[in-house]
Amino acid sequence: MAADQPPWWTRAVVYQVYPRSFMDSDGDGIGDLGGVLLRLDHLADLGVDVVWLSPVYPSPQADNGYDISDYQDIDPLFGSLEQLDELITAMHARGMRLVMDLVVNHTSDQHPWFAEARSSKDSPKRDWYWWRPPRAGMAAGVPGAEPTNWQSFFSGSVWELDEASGEYYLHLFDRRQPDLNWENPHVRQAVYAMMRWWLDRGVDGFRMDVINMISKDVGEDGHLHDGPPLPGSALGDGSASYLCGPRIHEFLQEMHLEVFAGRPDAVLTVGEMPGVTVEQARLFTDPGRGEVDMVFQFEHVGLDHGTSKWDIHPLRLRDLKASFGRWQAGLAETGWNSLYWDNHDQPRAVSRFGDDSPAYRRDSATCLATLLHLHRGTPYVYQGEEIGMANFPFAALEEFRDVESLNHHVQAVSAGDDPAHVLDALRTMSRDNARTPVQWDTTPNAGFTTGTPWIGVNPDCGEWNVAAQRDDETSVLAHHRRLIALRRDDDVVALGDFTMLLPDHDDVYAFTRRLGGEALLVVCNLSRTAYRLAELLPEAPAAELVLGNLPDDDPAELRPWEARVLRLP
Repeated sequence: MAADQPPWWTRAVVYQVYPRSFMDSDGDGIGDLGGVLLRLDHLADLGVDVVWLSPVYPSPQADNGYDISDYQDIDPLFGSLEQLDELITAMHARGMRLVMDLVVNHTSDQHPWFAEARSSKDSPKRDWYWWRPPRAGMAAGVPGAEPTNWQSFFSGSVWELDEASGEYYLHLFDRRQPDLNWENPHVRQAVYAMMRWWLDRGVDGFRMDVINMISKDVGEDGHLHDGPPLPGSALGDGSASYLCGPRIHEFLQEMHLEVFAGRPDAVLTVGEMPGVTVEQARLFTDPGRGEVDMVFQFEHVGLDHGTSKWDIHPLRLRDLKASFGRWQAGLAETGWNSLYWDNHDQPRAVSRFGDDSPAYRRDSATCLATLLHLHRGTPYVYQGEEIGMANFPFAALEEFRDVESLNHHVQAVSAGDDPAHVLDALRTMSRDNARTPVQWDTTPNAGFTTGTPWIGVNPDCGEWNVAAQRDDETSVLAHHRRLIALRRDDDVVALGDFTMLLPDHDDVYAFTRRLGGEALLVVCNLSRTAYRLAELLPEAPAAELVLGNLPDDDPAELRPWEARVLRLP
């Protein structure tokens, strides 16, 4: 990437709002656009440049809004189009941009497109979705008659039988989220028209949900391929047929030409791409190819997984370094990285990668933030991360709301797993950890709602909330402000080269950022063990401290969960 004309988003920090849990303005227990407007000054004070808004479109809420029934309206649960217009205006007035979540791999089964497709085998929109008869020689509805053996991301088969027609439709996620057939050009044109409509309304870009799944590997005769069997299951892994499929680059380049080409450079496009490799990401984010500006990859958030996300292993720091380092090197010359710990699908980073004990929660939250924000790429802050929000202490299954978690519990317990063990895994890895309400103050329900919250508020909200940290210069919130300002003000943070140091150390994560004659050394201790800094990095003790997360006591000792950004001479 040319340093003389870097895109605006190289200095930007994005903040993700999951509106259902951000702020409730009308007392129904569910966050809404009015709540985002009420708390907009918090985001401006934090210093973020972009707000990514998770789906607020009309939806039956089978998957908390990622099942969209109308792409060109706002669900009354969250407000109205007029409120969204007001939000866009208010954000632009504060120098912030709005990125909308775009979910076009699938729709809701309540979308008019699907209703029409389902109405008849002869419907003009039948081919807007993936319909297939049962396997040859098998009757519809018989176990194993599904067109392929693929397992859904939300457990069970990806195929749902439509009794009326005797055919199955494809849903990679919940059965109420049928996949759109991007092989059909009419589908693509309808999606592009909708995207242009939002951009014309003032939206500044899109985060594209599982966008690398829109191209399926389909034979000339329409055949879809079985995947290799999954251990202990009658189902198979179909990912080779839908992750970065054969036409994915064609589709994204077409989207760019139809929707984004010729628009001002304020537009930001981010593609969520499970399973994407460094080599593929380099192609997706190469500016010369006209596809997307950056991708979300999942390699680092899978390092503590075994056979699945519910099979939890301790994270080894050297594995994290190898992963981050590979992505930093792979996109150094072409393309661009996105940087994140948390989002609406991941448990809280301070509980997962840090130390959420009372002694180290604040220090580990600021250490993790420093590590992430000093890498080369665009950092993403998920709501509540800026105050060190932690996982929820779920005590019973009834406290969970997430369809993925609940489906897994049913499947695992039915398969004979110990219910207590299953609950432990849910408690650690459930997406609901990220979806508990933002903790604003010490009023009832942490200031999130005057009603009954749709999911429980973390009981630690009396101590961990925005109001308690707003004027505390030692807080997690204050440290995030400083990190965001540093990226905006210092060229080496935004654009400098990255070099990993101490790749085999089990506790200390260190690297340099260099641009021209300037060099920063970043050192982060991700443990409860203190280290003599000079023994690890002889040049460090004498370097100038640019930013640290702990009081500057002994420059020679790197204390537990301490992070330092140092300017080298």
